[in-house]
Amino acid sequence: MHAQRSHAPGAPDESQAQAAMPAAVQPANDGERPRSWASFALGVLAKLAYPAVILCAWFWDAPRFVGCLLFALLWLQRCAGTGAFGASLRKLTRVDWAVAFMLSIASAAIVWTNSELLLRIYPSLVNLGLLIAFGVTLLHGPTMIEKFARIGTPDLSEPAIRHTRRVTQIWCAFFLANGVFSLYTALYWPREAWSLYNGAIAYGLIGLLLAGEIAWRYLVILPRVRRSEAA
Repeated sequence: MHAQRSHAPGAPDESQAQAAMPAAVQPANDGERPRSWASFALGVLAKLAYPAVILCAWFWDAPRFVGCLLFALLWLQRCAGTGAFGASLRKLTRVDWAVAFMLSIASAAIVWTNSELLLRIYPSLVNLGLLIAFGVTLLHGPTMIEKFARIGTPDLSEPAIRHTRRVTQIWCAFFLANGVFSLYTALYWPREAWSLYNGAIAYGLIGLLLAGEIAWRYLVILPRVRRSEAA
């Protein structure tokens, strides 16, 4: 199947796409690439900006200003994505809208009150929102990870669907644990320690979880699927 070729998930096979296009259309695509890369870079910067803002709160004694940045980043992340993945982010369900508005209200409250406590609680609200968004898909499928997987591979096998469900459950457990600990840091840790955990350490843990899932997929899941197909 073409969807199972060994390029990055979700990345189109550009050589085949261009070969299938009329010659008169292909030059216009070259002109679109700089804009696509610019939008992609903007999306990456928007995602990296959130932990950077939380880290900067270590030095900035201005919760109102940080709240303005958090509000802007929340909606920039929804609008800056490109391609199939970016389009999927913009197809918000009612639950996604509810989470987005919850975080919007929280950031607006930070701006209105200039409260450092509300600012400190914000990362735990982000984890709560992600827990809700991921958890609802476990009750009413497809699961969140299955949605992401189908961007690159529309036809998933039953073992793959079961795997994406387990991964979604793992992420829900992580968001729950991280959200509770984040709230603890907001209430009891000094600003420097709170900022360091929520702006750096928590994202290091996310990276470890991602790396572990990828390693498990390629070292265990995919060989198991190949053996079952060969049998």
